[in-house]
Amino acid sequence: MRFTKPTIAAISGYAVAGGLELALLCDLRVVEETAVMGIFNRRFGVPLIDGGTVRLSKLIGLSRALDLILTGRAVNAEEALQFGLANRIVACGTALGQAINLGNSIAKFPQECLKADRRSTFYSTYDSESLSDALEYEMNHSKNIISIESVKGATKFVEGVGRHGKFNIDHQQRQN
Repeated sequence: MRFTKPTIAAISGYAVAGGLELALLCDLRVVEETAVMGIFNRRFGVPLIDGGTVRLSKLIGLSRALDLILTGRAVNAEEALQFGLANRIVACGTALGQAINLGNSIAKFPQECLKADRRSTFYSTYDSESLSDALEYEMNHSKNIISIESVKGATKFVEGVGRHGKFNIDHQQRQN
């Protein structure tokens, strides 16, 4: 299963077994500082059948994925961040709000460009046969964005908007 738009998981408490597989389905994971993640189903002889073996190894690498899959051990938020399993650690009780804020921030960017880059990243990770195949896909599926969004964005930058690392550009308001 793949979504056409970015997805963000807000993790509070335990994300284990199928809950972890669901979190792996998301593009980003916002994890509370006391969260625990793991493949606890290992203890009961229940296999990963919702993409956990595929997504986990692509996300954190084979060795780390096998560590979690074979041992069924718990991973705290800090280790999850070090592994690349978590993208952000937030205070207890704030994961959902922080995930929503992150989603709202991402939604402010030009969406066709964002979605094209996201599709290309997934293609490169899961479907490409080679580096040259991935690069060709990226070019072929992104070049039409230049006339749709890039020229407008570059013009705004030349006019001074967004310089010096400022990201307070609300593209949706500009269109009104």
